[in-house]
Amino acid sequence: MNEAQLRRLVDDVHEGRLARRGFIQRMVSLGLTAPMAAQLLLNPGEAHAQAPASVYKPTKRGGGGALKCLFWQGATLLNPHFATGNKDAEGARVFYEPLAAYDAEGLLVPVLAAQIPSRANGGLAADGKTVTWKLKPGVTWHDGKPFTADDCVFNWEYSRDPATATTTGGSFTGFKAERVDDLTLRITFDKPSPFWSRALCTESLIPKHLFSAYTGAKSRDAPANLKPVGTGPYKFVDFKPGDLLRGALNPNYHMPNRPYFDTIEIKGGGDATSAARAVLQTGEYDYAWNLQVEDEVLKRMEDGGKGRVVITVAGDIEFMQLNMTDPWTEVDGERASIKSRHFAFSDLAVRQAMALLADRKGIQDFIYGRTGIATPNYLNAPSRFRSPNNRFEFNVDKANALLEDAGWKKGADGVRAKGGRKLKLVFQTSVNGIRQKEQAVIKQACQKAGIDLELKSVSGSVFFSTDLANPDTNGKFWCDMQMFTSLAGAPDPALFMNRFTRAEISQKANKWQGRNLARWHSDAYEKLYAQAESELDPVKRAAMYIALNDLVIRDVAVVPLINRTRVTAASTKLKPVMSGWDLDFSQLHDWYREA
Repeated sequence: MNEAQLRRLVDDVHEGRLARRGFIQRMVSLGLTAPMAAQLLLNPGEAHAQAPASVYKPTKRGGGGALKCLFWQGATLLNPHFATGNKDAEGARVFYEPLAAYDAEGLLVPVLAAQIPSRANGGLAADGKTVTWKLKPGVTWHDGKPFTADDCVFNWEYSRDPATATTTGGSFTGFKAERVDDLTLRITFDKPSPFWSRALCTESLIPKHLFSAYTGAKSRDAPANLKPVGTGPYKFVDFKPGDLLRGALNPNYHMPNRPYFDTIEIKGGGDATSAARAVLQTGEYDYAWNLQVEDEVLKRMEDGGKGRVVITVAGDIEFMQLNMTDPWTEVDGERASIKSRHFAFSDLAVRQAMALLADRKGIQDFIYGRTGIATPNYLNAPSRFRSPNNRFEFNVDKANALLEDAGWKKGADGVRAKGGRKLKLVFQTSVNGIRQKEQAVIKQACQKAGIDLELKSVSGSVFFSTDLANPDTNGKFWCDMQMFTSLAGAPDPALFMNRFTRAEISQKANKWQGRNLARWHSDAYEKLYAQAESELDPVKRAAMYIALNDLVIRDVAVVPLINRTRVTAASTKLKPVMSGWDLDFSQLHDWYREA
């Protein structure tokens, strides 16, 4: 179905020629979820409908004992604005909260907000440029200080300061935050913003009174970076970076009968397989995070009866990045400088060959099983944004022909070369059983095409760390290729796709905190992305993001492999509330254990 056909159907509903239910049923038959189909019928600017309240059974606060969680990548800091991966963001989310969170259907749930802004309640302006948030009264930080609109404005100022070098900067640009009164916040965008919820909404907020003395160059010196004082369901007890995080029930939490658990413990380290075993087989832990484990292994573990695998649909993508810059040579004192070009990946034929050498279907069938789907697209969900224009192919012969025609000739050692440079590449990823198998599959195909891959495995605590002195972080990307999972986050793709913009290029100037790690950029992409940011028509906007995805795929800026589901493990009686559009702990306050 093309844009014109879809628009006619939407008009038919609005003008009474087609029943709303009939439209939704037709969209579901094409692959959309019912909530996503319903969003297409909303007026521009209202596509962030409020979700119904989740079912929560406990009738009193506390009494649930300890919640024991196992994260095989332990958090290394607890300031959400410096989180370089979900391990840090999840750790911070135990203590800090946003104005709202996304539920499993991608709909907004109030957290620190009293309600979700809409046209009906006066929170959304018709021109798409102003959002007014009403804050929940009576919320206090863990030290007893009141949470107010001043804290929200401070987070905007803090994150957008280049000298602070936050990882959340992209969420805090393009608008102005103003205090109206203690419990009212006004957001004014530079231009119409269909994705208005990105602004001070789903990013966790830190207290002004503890961080205002530590902005800019002093941001890393704040004691609260490691000892958080938030508004969340649990108060800080103890933290050993990369190892152990403890919290205790917040007796003054702003939601009734919450939290259920008296304490929370998050143990870091180990690997995904041992984490799964500790929940599914031994029952030592209640919850295990991010189980990138072969599906057959998980199925065998479930037979132990101690727990169950929880699979949550998401837009997350396991993919390979191809470095567009030279990671081995310094330019003006910087490796992988944006002033340099990669000797091989600056050649489109080499990038195209690399895409042909990724056996995505084999990786799905023999490694991921029910936990992932092979895909040619970087942007996969919600389904209205998924491009129908791309196909993946595994073809070693075609890859060989491409390289041969481009002048990359095989030498006596079987490795191709051109201009005196051999196709010898370093391919890095985190230490993980599945990822090492993915690397092996790709290496084997590359050998048949005359490409010699050196496989490098980096401890997850290093690969995803914020250590500015470490050369092996994925942010520096000081090798030729790397692989990891990019999390979709919000159901709107604006932030997910801004990682291909020039503003997000990871470099020394921003302390390698930018999200464009491959340093790919395109004038066409920049222009279309800017248009999509302010397009209020949901049908036109979906078409724009499909086109943005296609620009990335056709230029082989990255090689998508698997559209991953969120795979976790929970003890038999634990009732976690999960979302594929937010952090696992985004609704931690609603978790409980059945009697």
